[in-house]
Amino acid sequence: MNAIRPQEAVERALSLSRADDCIVIADEASTANLRWAGNTLTTNGVTRSNRLTVIALRHTAGGVAAGVVSRSAVGADGIEDLVRAAEADAAGNEPAEDARPLITQGPPGAGRPAGAPEWEDDPAETGIGVFEGFAPALGEAFAAAQAGDRRLYGFANHMLTSTFLGSSAGLRLRHDQPTGLLELNAKGAGGSAWAGVGTRDFTDVDVPALTGDLARRLEWGERRVDLPAGRYETILPPSAVADLMIYLYWSAGAQDAQDGRTVFSAPGGGTRVGERLANLPVTLSSDPAAAGMECAPFVIAHASSREASVFDNGLPLGATDWIREGTLTSLTQTRHSAERTGLPLSPSVDNLALTGPDGGASLAEMVARTERGLLLTCLWYIREVDPQSLLLTGLTRDGVYLVEDGEVVGAVNNFRFNESPVDLLSRLTEVGETGPTLPREWSDYFTRTAMPALRVPDFNMSTVSQAS
Repeated sequence: MNAIRPQEAVERALSLSRADDCIVIADEASTANLRWAGNTLTTNGVTRSNRLTVIALRHTAGGVAAGVVSRSAVGADGIEDLVRAAEADAAGNEPAEDARPLITQGPPGAGRPAGAPEWEDDPAETGIGVFEGFAPALGEAFAAAQAGDRRLYGFANHMLTSTFLGSSAGLRLRHDQPTGLLELNAKGAGGSAWAGVGTRDFTDVDVPALTGDLARRLEWGERRVDLPAGRYETILPPSAVADLMIYLYWSAGAQDAQDGRTVFSAPGGGTRVGERLANLPVTLSSDPAAAGMECAPFVIAHASSREASVFDNGLPLGATDWIREGTLTSLTQTRHSAERTGLPLSPSVDNLALTGPDGGASLAEMVARTERGLLLTCLWYIREVDPQSLLLTGLTRDGVYLVEDGEVVGAVNNFRFNESPVDLLSRLTEVGETGPTLPREWSDYFTRTAMPALRVPDFNMSTVSQAS
C-alpha cells in the first residue's frame, strides 16, 4: 500500500470522480492507551488508523442519487477503486429523499479557533506523552490503594482524529478532535466502586480526588442493607444523568417525531416543540465552542440516516438549546427534515450539557439534606422498552447507597430500573451544580458532557438485581 496524506487523498479522489458531484471525507486517527489491574500497569500502546469516505452524487430527472463507500487503510493505489465503487453505488440507487444543494461555505474562519492547524498541515497525533502528568499520579494511587487493601482496575484512552472534508463545490474544511477518557474501578471489602471522567488532554484529571471518592465509597459499602424493589427518593449523580440525557438526545430526531414514532410526537400529528417537559427550569443544550467540550463546528456525515444527511456535509453548527427553561425548543434536524416539519434547522452537535437554576448544590450538599433515599453511582445495560414514552430499563452498578438523616449509612443491593428520562424531567425536585462528567454506558460513543446531579422523589426500582 502506498501511503498518502489525507488532504492529498481528498484531492485525488475529487480529481478522479466522474460523478456530477462528489464529497470526500478523510479521517486520520491516532490512539494512546494505558490499562491496569490489581494496582499494576498491564499494557500500554499507540495505534494509528485512517478511513476514506467517498460520496458520489448522480443527477437524474427525478432528483439526485447518492452512492457512499467508506474503507479503512486506503493507500494511493486504492483511491480510484474506492471512487468507482461509490459511483457504482450511486448508479444503482434511486434519487435520495434528503437531496439538497451542496454546502459551499463552512463556518466563519472555517470554524477553527485562532492558531488551529491549516488544511495543508500534517494531521494531529497523540502518543504516550499525553499521559506524562497523569501516569505518576496513577502510580501514587496504586501505592495508596495497596496500603489501604484496595485494588484499582481500569484504563485511560486518548484519541486524536483529524478530519478533512472536501467537495466538488469547493468546500475544504478541517477539524482536529481530541477525545480522552479515564475509567477507574476500585475493589475491596466494601465491594466495588467506579469513577470516570472525560478529558481533552489529561491535564485536568484529578487522580487523588477520584481515588479518594472511590475509597470513601468502599468504606460505605462495608455495611450492607437489603432493600426490596419499589419507588425511592433517589439522587442520580452526573454520570447517570448523562446516560439518560444522551438517550433522550439520540431519540430527539425531528423526522421521527413528525412521523409519530417517538415520545416527541404530538397527539394528532406534528411535534411537541413548544411544550413544557420539565417542572423545573432546566436547559439541555449543545455548543461546538463549549469550554472543555469543543467539537466539530460543522456537519460531518459519513452516511445518510433519519437524523443525518450526507448532503449537509460542511453545514455550520452553532449553540442550540434543545430544552430551554423546561420547554422543548428544538429537535435534531437535517435540511430535509426542517423543510418537512417547518421548524428551524438544528443539526445535532457532538456534546451535551444540562443546567438548572444558578446556585445548584454539590452532590455532597444534596446528600446532606436527604432525610431518606438512595444515592447511585452509575447505570449500565440501558435498553429501550417503549419509544412512544421513551421508557428505558437498565441496572444500577458499582454501588447503591442508603442515605438517612443526611448520612450514607451503607450499601444496598442493585436494582433494575424502569424510567423515562422525559417523564423523569417532569418529576424533579432538585437540580445540582453542573460539571463535566463521563457517561458510564455510552462512553464508547459520547464523552463530551456536563451534567448536574438530580433528585427524583420516586425513581422506579422495578426489581432487585443480582448483578454486582
